[in-house]
Amino acid sequence: MKAILLIFALGLLSGCHRLTPSKPVSELTPQEAAGRQVFASHCSTCHYATEEKGLNGPGLEGLFRKPYLPSGMAANDARVTAVILQGRNMMPALGNTLSDQELADLMAYLHTL
Repeated sequence: MKAILLIFALGLLSGCHRLTPSKPVSELTPQEAAGRQVFASHCSTCHYATEEKGLNGPGLEGLFRKPYLPSGMAANDARVTAVILQGRNMMPALGNTLSDQELADLMAYLHTL
């Protein structure tokens, strides 16, 4: 028992963490699947959906399963929506590009990552 606790503690101290897998594509709801298409069209040139590392922007794996965004801001709907609509640093604002439905679909998909 002590050995198991020691291994667990060492994993926590080393910063090792494992996120649960993203929702499988075959299990996406229609809205999440539509959001996946929005992601592919507007986001995938800079962000990976299933990795923590990114291309020109951060990887989005586990985006809402972590307490903070890569920027250090809280990982919540309000903050993520604001970044998508208004942009931040190198990320362009998509407020004039996405419809309200596309934004809702994208947010639903991001919650599956």
